Amino acid sequence: MAERKRLRFAMFGCGFWARYQLAAWREVDGVECIALYNRTRAKAQALASEFGVPRVYDDANRLLDDERLDFVDIVTDVATHGRYVHLAAGRGLPVICQKPLAPTLDEAQLIVNACRTAGVPLLVHENWRWQRPIRHLKTVLNEGEIGIPFRARIDMLSGFPVFDNQPFLKNLEQFILTDLGTHILDVARFLFGEADRLYCQVHRAHADIRGEDVATVVLSTNGGRTTVTCNLAYAGNALERECFPQTLIFVEATRGSAELAPDYDVRVTTAAGTRSRRIPPETYPWVDPAYAVVQSSIVDCHRDLVRGLLDSAHIPETTAEDNLKTLGLVFQAYESAASRRAIDCRK
Repeated sequence: MAERKRLRFAMFGCGFWARYQLAAWREVDGVECIALYNRTRAKAQALASEFGVPRVYDDANRLLDDERLDFVDIVTDVATHGRYVHLAAGRGLPVICQKPLAPTLDEAQLIVNACRTAGVPLLVHENWRWQRPIRHLKTVLNEGEIGIPFRARIDMLSGFPVFDNQPFLKNLEQFILTDLGTHILDVARFLFGEADRLYCQVHRAHADIRGEDVATVVLSTNGGRTTVTCNLAYAGNALERECFPQTLIFVEATRGSAELAPDYDVRVTTAAGTRSRRIPPETYPWVDPAYAVVQSSIVDCHRDLVRGLLDSAHIPETTAEDNLKTLGLVFQAYESAASRRAIDCRK
């Protein structure tokens, strides 16, 4: 039997999340990071030394000229995504890019068009839907025991000091909807289908930030059959029970309800009663316990993306074309918040 091809890749960006991104890649068979790029070479060198990556660069063009690669993984800030995607696509290289794909929907569409024209895959690293408790809840909904969902609530509310680890977030003109909303609105699509209409309100609880840190988005999904409310906040307020970074979900359906409760407890209630099952994240030695459910999901997301690169018959869940639908909801949410009107998502 022929040995399966081993994919060689370079990672662009060596910031806060890069360490966990690189650690997660090491859990995936058939891939090898052979080079790191960062505009500050010392940061790339430190990460390369920690993970045994053989070469580092502070010039992206030179890296692409020197190395024989099968794909590029872009983990830089959103403002630079377009530049690096275009560089890789211009050399015929498949690209995996962090969310959000771009700072505007128009720029995201240009990025997608560039890769389509070049004939190379463009995949988005959207790992939130790959969290084990959320995947299990999706299975519960698909099995149909609770019937057809008519209302749901998705909560990601936290007083966690997120700005301590990522201070650049304070300076974003648009914050929680682009940073966290891309994840949560993608989960809403994953669980309940495409949105028909949307209404959003935003607030700023922190006085020392530029963007919004609180948002409420109400979606009409699944042909109007399901109303989904997404509550997002990094308000810094004191909560009786801090669940960061867990996403809590409650679903009402025609024959019962399902809940993703704190501590990864998935509860299903019908006329027969309630049963509960704890679905914790996978554990890895490199995972920060404060981010466990998020960081461990990176591995499963990687596996799906790599499977798509190795097998043309497999379409990864988070292609750029699919992610454009999520990004569209993000910017429609901003439009709704500014106009104080509901938005028709089908236009």
